[in-house]
Amino acid sequence: MGVNMYFEDFAVGQTFTSRGKTLTEAEIIGFAMVYDPQPFHIDVEAARAGPFGGLIASGFQTFAIAFRLFYDTGTFRDASMGSGGVDRLRWHHPVRPGDTLTVVSEVKEVRPSATKPNRGAVVIEHVARNQEGRTVLSYTCPHLIARRGKSA
Repeated sequence: MGVNMYFEDFAVGQTFTSRGKTLTEAEIIGFAMVYDPQPFHIDVEAARAGPFGGLIASGFQTFAIAFRLFYDTGTFRDASMGSGGVDRLRWHHPVRPGDTLTVVSEVKEVRPSATKPNRGAVVIEHVARNQEGRTVLSYTCPHLIARRGKSA
C-alpha cells in the first residue's frame, strides 16, 4: 500500500483501512498449538461442545493479525520507532475459521516529544472487524514516529 508517513504527516481524525485477511482452521489451530493451547482453539470436537460452540482464534492471534494488517498499509514503514505499550485492548467477538478481518485505524492524538526532537507520539485507535462488519477487537496504541529529516 505504501503511504509511508512521518510524524509531521499525521493529523487527528485521519483514518487508514487495511486489506482483508481470511483465517483458516489450520492457521487458528497452528497458532494456538504454540501460543494458546486451550481446547476451544485447538480441538474442533472439544470446541463444538465448549463455551463458544465451535473453534475460535486466540485473541492473541487476532491482535497480532490486526497489527500486521495495519503495518501492511505502509503508513509508517520507515518512520516507526516502536511503542511503549498498548491501551484498552478488548476482544469483542470471537473470530472463527473463514472470517475475514479488516482493520480501520484512526489517529486520536498527535504530540511531539518534549525531550527528543527527532520523534513524537501518534496515538491510533485500531478496530478490527469481520466480514459482517462486526467489531472483533479494538485497541489504542501510542506509536513512536520519527520526524522527517531529524536524526536520533
